[in-house]
Amino acid sequence: MWTQALKIGQLFSWIIFCLAVAVPLAQAIDTPAREAILMDMNTGAILMEKNADELMAPASMSKLMTVTMVFERLKDGSLKLEDTLPVSEKAWKKGGSKMFVRVDTRVAVGDLLRGIIVQSGNDACIVVAEGLSGSEEAFAVAMTDRARELGLEQSTFKNATGWPDPEHRMTARELAQLARYIIETFPEYYSIFNEREFTYSDIKQGNRNPLLYKKNGSDGLKTGHTEESGYGLVGSAERNGRRLIVVVNGLTSVKERGREAERLLEWGFREFGNYALFNPGDVVDNARVWLGSEDTVPLTVEEDVVITLSRQARKSMIVKVVYDAPIPAPILKGTPVAQLVVETPDAAAVTVPLVATKDIARPGMVGRLTSAVEYLIFGPSSQ
Repeated sequence: MWTQALKIGQLFSWIIFCLAVAVPLAQAIDTPAREAILMDMNTGAILMEKNADELMAPASMSKLMTVTMVFERLKDGSLKLEDTLPVSEKAWKKGGSKMFVRVDTRVAVGDLLRGIIVQSGNDACIVVAEGLSGSEEAFAVAMTDRARELGLEQSTFKNATGWPDPEHRMTARELAQLARYIIETFPEYYSIFNEREFTYSDIKQGNRNPLLYKKNGSDGLKTGHTEESGYGLVGSAERNGRRLIVVVNGLTSVKERGREAERLLEWGFREFGNYALFNPGDVVDNARVWLGSEDTVPLTVEEDVVITLSRQARKSMIVKVVYDAPIPAPILKGTPVAQLVVETPDAAAVTVPLVATKDIARPGMVGRLTSAVEYLIFGPSSQ
């Protein structure tokens, strides 16, 4: 096994701002939240977590899945913002937070989205559920099925609103993953989460997300509260092209919910950074070749390599190229033949495939014999 250490100074001369290698590097920070997670959206790295995989009552934060179902219909063209959906008596009578839709009327999808996102309207959720699936129960089944397709293996939905139900459950990690999916997939609709107020039926209501009223780059996503869940929030903020997603739940008050979400975001931006290593096409190293038309083959990455590190860990980062040397010819361009390994003190090692940048053919019989004799006599050439 051949291992080549790379010069860190050289690596950081190639700074870019792209996707992404997820590094599990959760750090210890105290939080009064019962469940919490802080994710770097660009790389997927987890900066901190607490009970992040424990099933919990998500309350209205689960409305993010309701909204996702609508966004996907809008994206595939089967639904339009100006389409209208009927208001049933069940939707009109639903308690809790309301958009104040009127029974036996029709409401535009665009208004319903704002009723859910800005006003957290339970009535709006039921209008959407019945309009898209016939009943709220059928819609909840569809929500759960779609969650599985998105990789949310623990989330189970029993209604469209987050109304208390012992089987209506999500985890902080899956809420963060869902938020990431929404931000990445629906940029044309994401700005709705940043709207601070919405008026319907001559009733103006403000967005319950306290982060939106701070000058910290926050622009979403959703709050939640029931007696069982406590006070929760899924938030996101972007600064200088870097975005973080925070989920907190189980807090004791509106004030604590806002303060804790903001504190974790500030900590994440302050203590961590994203560092770009290589672009596709950059020659990471030249690997030795056995019995080839050339002695070496240049190696590169297929995707941009960006990692999230604590400011302290960056100073101790070790980057290696690992492969079984020499690599036997023939070698086809684009074939994975080595690995880039990134090691830091506070994170698990990250491995990224390295591929050949060109074809290396096998020489004729005479050439192979000559190379073999040289290898036996002189050994591998120095790199």
